[in-house]
Amino acid sequence: MNKLKNNIKSQINIEETELNIILSNFIETTIAKDKFVLKQGHLATDYYFIISGGIRVYFNQNDRQITSWIALENEFFTDLASIKNKSLSKFNFQAIEETVLLTIKADKMEQLYKQFPSWQEFGRKIWENNFLNLVEGVIGFQSFTAEERYLTAMQESDFLQRVPLKHLASFLGVTPSSLSRLRKGIK
Repeated sequence: MNKLKNNIKSQINIEETELNIILSNFIETTIAKDKFVLKQGHLATDYYFIISGGIRVYFNQNDRQITSWIALENEFFTDLASIKNKSLSKFNFQAIEETVLLTIKADKMEQLYKQFPSWQEFGRKIWENNFLNLVEGVIGFQSFTAEERYLTAMQESDFLQRVPLKHLASFLGVTPSSLSRLRKGIK
């Protein structure tokens, strides 16, 4: 819970009593490697914060798995479209390694937003940052070469060592054999 507490305090000013009330609504869960947090075709009901581990977000297309996002420690994630529209998820959320999550129900999150303006500010900042990361990712995907996308991913701490190559290739928009050639050319 300390990782989440520190993450919150780094982004907003919040009373300790308010923070403790908010944190008491999160439940810690451990997801085994390759297990799912949410599957395509199911309704999302929770928000998640990653304490340790990582989550791959992907969808199926023409008998292929397309990795659209990878979330690691200190990141919030959910299927926001599923929660807000009360629609079935178009994505699978799968642990790429044993992953410890803090989970909060969407209705509880909404209640806390109304109860604590500072928490609403935190939520806004989280989703603004996620949106900006998404925009940067789309622009990078549209304007960078595969090598440039790979080099950018190399700057993300230990990202490349933790993501299986076939998922990394999908995330970068290349085949696994192209990724292998790319990696040999960079070393």
